[in-house]
Amino acid sequence: MKWLKQLSEVVDYIESNLTGVISYDEVAKIACCSTYYFQRIFSYVADIPLSEYIRRRRMTAAAFELQTSDKKVMDIGLKYGYESPTSFNRAFQSVHGVAPTVARTKGTLLTAYSPISFSISVVGGENMNYRIETKETIRIVGARTALQEDMDQNQKIVPVFWNRMLESRLFSEICGLIDKESYGIFGVTAYTNPQNIYYYIAAPTDKPIPDGMFEFEIPAATWVVFECNGHFKESVQTIFKRFLTEWLPVSGYEYAQLPDIEVYPVNNKSSKGGHAEVWIAIKKEGED
Repeated sequence: MKWLKQLSEVVDYIESNLTGVISYDEVAKIACCSTYYFQRIFSYVADIPLSEYIRRRRMTAAAFELQTSDKKVMDIGLKYGYESPTSFNRAFQSVHGVAPTVARTKGTLLTAYSPISFSISVVGGENMNYRIETKETIRIVGARTALQEDMDQNQKIVPVFWNRMLESRLFSEICGLIDKESYGIFGVTAYTNPQNIYYYIAAPTDKPIPDGMFEFEIPAATWVVFECNGHFKESVQTIFKRFLTEWLPVSGYEYAQLPDIEVYPVNNKSSKGGHAEVWIAIKKEGED
């Protein structure tokens, strides 16, 4: 329940600062995690990037103010953090589909987004099968692509990277590096600092690093392992969301903020669906 309370406090902070500065660092501090991990978590839980949620809430408030006051359009734009008419107009149209000046015309169709709320999901008949395992350090070797702190961009980067890899000879070479029994190909999101965020497609291995590849060490940790079946992209995203909204709040564990791991089969490199696993590092509540 602590996790849900923290998310609710974040929403309260955003609502209190719609006309001021919303610090992502402060948001993350309230949620007791890093800025990067909070943006990643919020995106999964809310089905919308944090930046887009803030934009929608500000433009909802701006629309109400345009309709109920005689303030100049640009003054309202400045109030909600937009320093030029062009940037305010662009943001307003992205949410409402019309320019701010049109919003004052009676009968204009606008869109209102209410503040998000967080609660434990009540899901009838849908159980979550999982196991908890403690694993030693795992060394992986493979290809990688740079990610950003912007989760919206990352959700575009990773699928493109996978498609490029599946069509390349490099993927077969990575599969050939696997020398750890029962493991498949790893998809790993690894955050070190804002300048070092990478997504790896790699093999768990002790073999030397081939030219053009990279190694990464996944720290020893306790992992909750979920199995998923179906189309990989949707299955993995669903697992992360259900972990955060259904499993974590009642588990007695906290998210450990270590690399998130997807494990895929290697029997058919062209397959984009089937059986896979998601490993998420956890720690007991209150544990350092």
